[in-house]
Amino acid sequence: MTADQALRVLALCVALAGAETLHGVARTVLLAPRVGKARAVRISAVTGTLLALAVCWWLVPGIGLTSPAQHLVLGLTLAVFMAAFDIGFGALVLRFSWRRILRDFNPASGNYLSLGLVALAGIPVLVFWLRP
Repeated sequence: MTADQALRVLALCVALAGAETLHGVARTVLLAPRVGKARAVRISAVTGTLLALAVCWWLVPGIGLTSPAQHLVLGLTLAVFMAAFDIGFGALVLRFSWRRILRDFNPASGNYLSLGLVALAGIPVLVFWLRP
């Protein structure tokens, strides 16, 4: 990977983190009061995945990867970055307990962050297959 590609991957990570953070704020402030927290979380699992797809659709081709395997490595990198970002943001900014942070990753507790991360791992491959 070239320095230019690494910088583009970092920019993609920052763009995803920013978009998903704003998405979470919108869910909490705008959607949850109208439909309830549980339903807002379910809805935002879908809209967050679509948002990640849109950001990747826009930025992934510019990275210059050439194979599905490279795109899968990118997706796994994005998933690890976003998991670390979510943990760090929860611990350092929101001051959540570790129990509260880990609950966000547990689908059995009604949270779908881990499923979103799995989807994120595959999104760059999907972009590779669908974009001309």
